[in-house]
This record gives sequence, structure tokens and C-alpha cells, in this order.
Amino acid sequence: LPLPPPPAPKAQEARQGQASDTLEGSLAGSAGPEDRPWAKGISQADQDASLALFGEGNALLKESIFVQAVEKYRQALARWDHPAIHYNLALALMNLDQPVEVHEHLVAALRFGPAPLEKEKFEYARNYKTLVEKQLARVDITCATPGATVTMDGQPLFVAPGRYEGLVRPGAHSIVATMTGFVPSDQSRTLLPGETTTLDLKLFTSDDLIRYKRRWSAAMPWLVMGAGVAVAGGSAFLHLQSRDHFRAFESGIAECGGCVPPVAVADERSQGNLMQTGAIAGYAVGGAVLVTGAVLAVLNQPKPYRIEPGQEAATVQVTPLLGAGSGGAVATFRF
Repeated sequence: LPLPPPPAPKAQEARQGQASDTLEGSLAGSAGPEDRPWAKGISQADQDASLALFGEGNALLKESIFVQAVEKYRQALARWDHPAIHYNLALALMNLDQPVEVHEHLVAALRFGPAPLEKEKFEYARNYKTLVEKQLARVDITCATPGATVTMDGQPLFVAPGRYEGLVRPGAHSIVATMTGFVPSDQSRTLLPGETTTLDLKLFTSDDLIRYKRRWSAAMPWLVMGAGVAVAGGSAFLHLQSRDHFRAFESGIAECGGCVPPVAVADERSQGNLMQTGAIAGYAVGGAVLVTGAVLAVLNQPKPYRIEPGQEAATVQVTPLLGAGSGGAVATFRF
């Protein structure tokens, strides 16, 4: 969610009334350089020049000329990095809808505690810093591929290996890691206010993203061919049995000297014919099954396909939910 719209005139006046008018706060005129670490190493000339620019920025802020006030405060900071200048710059940026930069300057204004600011202004800065953090999204981005350039919305963040943690506006953002010879890793996300999004960017070569799949199980064609061999083997057994019956029939005819074969001898020929017919049919079926298995083996060759970065493995995250008198869990699946 964006920050609220610019405040009404009365709210602006109240906010501008919170502006610091001095660069010394509660220690003005009463502390030595050792008690003012924000002034350490700053020459008197730079302090005087910064104070003059600071005063010009305050005058512009009171007149609600925020863009020019911001410029004066930036010039003052270039001469003297003083918490009170950061504080007033944050007040001016609040009216220009720059929440991320507002947070940065509020952090800088608070880094020495209330000493360089009045206590009331210090509390105001701390409270508004907390409010801004709830309205912004936080990201934690890492990349371990040496030499990879990580960008967010086209702006460079770091060169890997590295890490970036910070606040950004909520909404859609494109986080990309690129490197020569690797497929870009695009982790576009819609970031929500007040939430932290953790991203670990990984880069892959084209070969890393190639997978292979078959039409059917790798074992199926071989099972079909095995079935064909089994049928053909059974047919061969029938063929041998039919030959034995034919030999028995011929022996019976030879014993009786060419007589009309008795029933027992005739049955030998009938069984031989039946088994021979079954063997021939089995040879045909087994051969057809064997050929079918061979065709399936050819058709079932692995075919390459490309996956997208991040699809190399499905992940499941389970988060427990505990409350007064109740409990549960939220599961997040990534495919």
C-alpha cells in the first residue's frame, strides 16, 4: 500500500513545525567536540556553510516549497552529515511521496540518539520510522554464483556472491540475476507491505535446464517383447509335442502294415494337427507381439525438454499457526 496522500494544509503546518531549527539540539553551547561525534572532523568553514544552507532549506520548507528545500538539505549534507539535516530532509520528502528515502534519512537522524535533536523531535522521528516500515516491503536477496549481476527493476543491487537487504515500495518488482553463459534468473514478485520476502537467486546453463521424458515407462516395451518371446516359446513347445504325436501315428501305421488306423493311432494324428495349428498361431501372435515391443522401444526413446529456472525441484513450505485455543498450519507449494 502506498503512503497516504500529501497532508492537508493544517497537517503540513504541524509537520513543518516539527522541523529542527538548529544543528546543535540540546547540547548547543554546552558541549565540547568530544561530546559531539557528528561534528568530528568537520571544519568550521564547512559547518558554517552547511548551517547557511540548512537555514535556506528551512525557509523553503516553511513555505511548502519542498523540491527546492530537498535540494538545499542535500547540499547541506554534502558539507556536514548532521542528524538534524537528515531529519528535516525526511520531513520534506514525506510530502514528495518518497517513503524509501524518508526511511533512510530517519535512520540517519536517529543514529546518535536524541543528543543532536530535541527529545520531542527524536521521538517523532522514531515513531514515523516505525510507521514507514509497516507501509514498506522488505526484501532479502542472495546470489552465490560468482560474477552474476543482480538487479531490481533494472537497477543494479550487487555483483555475486553477495546479499541485499532493504526496504522497497510494495507492489510488483522484477528481481533478475544475469551472467554471460547462463540463463537469466527472473524472480518477479508482488511484495506486500510489512512483510519480508526472501529470494535465493540461482543461475543455470542451458544444459542444466534440459530434462528427458519418455512416452511410457522405460520397462514397458521390454515387457511387451518378453511377452512375445514367451508366446513364441510356448508355440515351440507345442510344435515339439505335435511332432511327437505325428511320429507315434506313423509308428502305429507301420506296425499294422498300412492298415486302417485304430482309434488310438488316429487320435495321435488329430492331437498332432491340433498342436501344430496352435504352434503356428502362437508363432504369429508371438512374432506380432515381439515386433510391437520393438516398435514401442523405438517410440519410447527419451525426448529432451527445457524447464524454467526454479522448476528443478518442487518445494513445500509448512508454517505452523498457533493462537489462543486454536492451531493449524499453512502449506505453500512451488512447482
